[in-house]
Amino acid sequence: MNKITAAITAVGGYVPDYVLTNQELEKLVDTTDEWILTRTGISERRILKGEGKGTSDLCVPVALEICKKRGISPEEIDLLIVATVTPDMTFPATANVVTDKIGAKNAFGFDISAACSGFLYALDTGARFIESGRYQKVMVIGADKMSSIIDYTDRTTCIIFGDGAGGVLLEPNTEGYGVIDSILKSDGHGREYLHMKAGGSVKPASIETVQNREHYVYQEGKMVFKYAVSNMSEAANNVLERNNLTADNIAWLVPHQANKRIIAATAQYINLPEEKIMMNIQRYGNTTAGTIPLCLWDYEKQLKKGDNLIMAAFGGGFTWGASYIKWAYDGDKFGK
Repeated sequence: MNKITAAITAVGGYVPDYVLTNQELEKLVDTTDEWILTRTGISERRILKGEGKGTSDLCVPVALEICKKRGISPEEIDLLIVATVTPDMTFPATANVVTDKIGAKNAFGFDISAACSGFLYALDTGARFIESGRYQKVMVIGADKMSSIIDYTDRTTCIIFGDGAGGVLLEPNTEGYGVIDSILKSDGHGREYLHMKAGGSVKPASIETVQNREHYVYQEGKMVFKYAVSNMSEAANNVLERNNLTADNIAWLVPHQANKRIIAATAQYINLPEEKIMMNIQRYGNTTAGTIPLCLWDYEKQLKKGDNLIMAAFGGGFTWGASYIKWAYDGDKFGK
């Protein structure tokens, strides 16, 4: 019997309609379009507007698009994993809310919280459920409504983040396609450089925490940049070496879209030319767990069966990692 691997068989994505441009941010904080572009590569980002709208509302269109592309009913989904740091509520899990909203009555679901590395963590977790032989259809979605935890008076963070979601369907494969290898890491020491000060069990919400604006993303940019470049690059390179791959064997690098300079440094470290890098940070900003699957969504038409992809991410906490994917279908059959 051939080994079962978890192949990606469909991709979906969703970004809200509202576009927050650099020019609009110039009116909110002391910054300029040129400064933002030079430092981050971001021109605009999407924001989810509307009373009562949360991360599940980003996930639902992703899940429905995947089902439509694959020609399946939501009732055929066995498991839904949502990677997010902006759940609809502390509990129940956003995945459970999404299964209810799309009618996935036969699926169980749970969330994974690993910040910007969340999709890689969730993808590898989902792959293990497929490899066990017990589950046939596992959906993995990375989604964040970052606007809900961003202080739009803080120019160090409000220029970076946006809202969005992307996801994939995993199914069993015996031809060697799918999630081949992953290196996943974490270092809790990094929490001091990128975190939310209040809202957890250590410092529950109170009048004081709200007044002190402690329910927003806090980031020390220089330290995060330093660790992101070194750890993302090293993880990607280690996956290449462990699987006897070189830059010539790789069709695409699919990097977390945090900062254009971090992406460029990672690609340079593994000797990949610019034309092999998936990049959409200029249009969406950093959507945290949504960035990697949104890249797959945007580039799906260009993906060919058998393509070797290296995914790499770095997130708050710190979390980071890289995965080697062998693509399972020609994306132009239903790409955007």
